[in-house]
Amino acid sequence: MELEDIEKIIAEYGNVVYKFCIKLTQNKEDGEDLYQQTFLKAIELKHKIDKNNNPRSFLVSVSIKIWKNTVRKNNRRKLIAPSMNIDDYELIDIKGTSLNTEQGILKKETEREVNLIVGKLEDKFKLPIIMHYTVEMSLDEIAKSLKIPKGTVKSRLHKGRQIIKKELEDMGYEGL
Repeated sequence: MELEDIEKIIAEYGNVVYKFCIKLTQNKEDGEDLYQQTFLKAIELKHKIDKNNNPRSFLVSVSIKIWKNTVRKNNRRKLIAPSMNIDDYELIDIKGTSLNTEQGILKKETEREVNLIVGKLEDKFKLPIIMHYTVEMSLDEIAKSLKIPKGTVKSRLHKGRQIIKKELEDMGYEGL
């Protein structure tokens, strides 16, 4: 299948897929993002699309897979690092038990210090740290993105963590 065929499929089924994405996400912005991701994936998978065998169904199934992956990823992130209002005085840990205010303040302060230290790292350490811990990219994905070997990514992550740990210890943090 050629790009012209993809354009015809977009012209023919784009409206249906768009409405489906909006309904699925129940949010216009998220629906538009899903719509774009669907057709980007369709271009990637153009060799699998059979224009004579219900391409609309193929596109909808691609949308569903992307949406499920997004929901799963967002739920996992919420479990690991729940978003909370900074103004909340009572913080809740992952198990759902309350942390006292002092522990919460210390935790927030530590997070702030770590973010400052990461910001000051050399790019060769900063990028893998951010990609791995913030964007949750795998070692292989980081290696491909940065065009470096997987072993180099591992060593830079290790070295970056060591630098962060040493900086925190120098600031008086213990037990790291």
